[in-house]
Amino acid sequence: MHNYSSKLLEEAVEEFATLPGIGRKTALRLVLHLLKQEDKEVEHFGQTVLRMKKEIVTCRECHNISDSELCHICSDPYRDKETICVVESIRDVMSIENTEQFSGTYHVLGGIISPMDGIGPADLTLDSLEMKVKTGLCKEVILALSTTMEGDTTNFYIYRRLHEYSVKITTLARGVAIGDDLEYADEVTLGRSLLNRTSFEETFKNSKHGT
Repeated sequence: MHNYSSKLLEEAVEEFATLPGIGRKTALRLVLHLLKQEDKEVEHFGQTVLRMKKEIVTCRECHNISDSELCHICSDPYRDKETICVVESIRDVMSIENTEQFSGTYHVLGGIISPMDGIGPADLTLDSLEMKVKTGLCKEVILALSTTMEGDTTNFYIYRRLHEYSVKITTLARGVAIGDDLEYADEVTLGRSLLNRTSFEETFKNSKHGT
């Protein structure tokens, strides 16, 4: 039981405690910090969160988050539009961008195939990825999904769906350890895995033969 002197304080703590990685003690500390701030600072904090929720949109090209219809990566004339890096989430885009080793564009799937979680191919942005490849403008698709069973399953599904087109399909070198999410890979390892990417077909054949 928590002995709060204010119902409003308790409700605020409850809301902060719903955030990932925020326990009740941390939530209380954050709420008490806000109470000490000037009204205008707290109002600015609240308005910023509301604006983010209401105004952020999804890029019509890559499905990354954006302030406009086309994100800053897709609208950059200096990015290599012939190379598309396929990732699971927005956080993976951020991780790869932090390596400063990739100059192409992205395609955010919005998840990976996971029957246990009820996520199938139809729940991902695979149709728009195939449409990009169909145009013939894309020369290489890099599969940069987490090296988990679900990630490998999704990689294989995408390969099966795209291999009939004249596009090179590659995957990250295994510098990222098996079972790792890209988000937790250090920038040097991730950058090296990206630069040393290999043919998905060769990687798949080697894995089938246990090499």
